[in-house]
Amino acid sequence: MNFSDNVLAWFTQQGRKHFPWQQNKTPYRVWISEIMLQQTQVTTVIPFYLRFMESFPTITDLANADEDLVLHHWTGLGYYARARNLHKAAKIIRDDYHGNFPEDIDQVIALPGIGRSTAGAILSLALEQHHPILDGNVKRVLARHFMVPGYPASSAFDKQLWLLSEKLTPQLGVANFNQAMMDLGATVCTRGKPKCSDCPLKVDCQAFYHEKQSQFPAKKPKKEKPEKKTIMVMFTNEDSVFMYKRPPSGIWGGLWSFYEIDQVQQLAKLSVDLGFAIVNQQPLKEFRHTFSHFHLDITPLVVEINPNCTIINDNDQQLWYHLEHGANIGLAASSKTLLALLSKN
Repeated sequence: MNFSDNVLAWFTQQGRKHFPWQQNKTPYRVWISEIMLQQTQVTTVIPFYLRFMESFPTITDLANADEDLVLHHWTGLGYYARARNLHKAAKIIRDDYHGNFPEDIDQVIALPGIGRSTAGAILSLALEQHHPILDGNVKRVLARHFMVPGYPASSAFDKQLWLLSEKLTPQLGVANFNQAMMDLGATVCTRGKPKCSDCPLKVDCQAFYHEKQSQFPAKKPKKEKPEKKTIMVMFTNEDSVFMYKRPPSGIWGGLWSFYEIDQVQQLAKLSVDLGFAIVNQQPLKEFRHTFSHFHLDITPLVVEINPNCTIINDNDQQLWYHLEHGANIGLAASSKTLLALLSKN
């Protein structure tokens, strides 16, 4: 059997076929799953996916939803630009395609947050359209099988793998083939300790033959992550804490967080600007939040204010978050950590 025949035969016996998004498949259901599964494990995604689809069963439901509610459903998944792009794309589909997911790959790629591989996955898995894919798992399978030099995100490396994916993707059974390739990378041809004895492609795999699995794909040259520091100010008033909505772009874009200062001396000006009178302040233990490109050391500063101060309540970019009752808003990862710390104190 050739490459694709081996992959399809393996999928019939070993492929994963029982995930929620694989039942009653539609482009919308597959789209949501593909975005959630980017850089996130399947076991983590399943409960988020089920809640998301229950709240937003159609593209129009998602498009009409308030952004805060969408981000609230995403809180805990990370990489929040994915959720914001989902929401933007849903509005485009509602307005330009009458709420029907486009079936032309160029139109799909033009949507926010969807690249060539994701577009190909959606249209092939949901509609059996013939499109190759090249997500991280597929890259690993192909790079090892053909001993392709280079590392992911290198243009020359990706170009060579796209040519291989185009050549190997069969005309028939494309949905099963693409799903199988992703499954192989996720469950057999894993980053560490690949289960080569279980692989249907091991007979012709060059990395397996030369015992160089760990060398393919090559690792991107590492850069030391810079370290940054900030003080996050938690103004408290009885059982509530003051939060603001971050700008739509940048770190934690569109999520609810706490005001930041570089030095404690800046607290007085921030308090005056907000109309708060400080009664007491207490720093909590510093902790580190790591992003893909830098480390952020956060010092929480709990600031009790005079309850008689003017309370801002007519600004949709600011709110008093009740520690017991919460709110249906999207929270930055640091905000969740800080709220947990505050509840303990």
